[in-house]
Amino acid sequence: MSGQGSPKLTVDGSGMRVVVIAAQWHTEIMDALLAGARRALTSAGVTDATVLRVPGAFELPVAAARVAASRPDAIVALGVVVRGGTPHFEYVCQAATAGLTEVSSRTGVPVGFGVLTVDTERQALDRAGLPGSDEDKGAEAVEAALATARVLAGFPAVSK
Repeated sequence: MSGQGSPKLTVDGSGMRVVVIAAQWHTEIMDALLAGARRALTSAGVTDATVLRVPGAFELPVAAARVAASRPDAIVALGVVVRGGTPHFEYVCQAATAGLTEVSSRTGVPVGFGVLTVDTERQALDRAGLPGSDEDKGAEAVEAALATARVLAGFPAVSK
């Protein structure tokens, strides 16, 4: 299981402004990831959170780039890509991963990576934070983004 060895993060998100960008493909899984993200935001004390919906995982980087220009404390990207019978899976996963990494590195705004890249829908359901799921990747992405934002809060923002 990918969650083995993960840190238990307790994050104070009070006073932080967070934008969650969520894809729309795979409604049941995405709704669960978004619910997990919302639970984690509430648990961390975040009261200034905006949710944006984009069509799919491929659109997450452009949305994150636009949002990062407004200088939120953190961005959380949520999506799911299930392997099919064509190379489309690799292209979308690579574009989402590289694009979100580039946004975070270029702007200095932490981006929580909650994009499930799985072989089967069952694997996604097991990570979506549903009752009976092994993991809650929506919540984990929020916790990682907030923890990183707290760590970096004492350092000046990147300006370009």
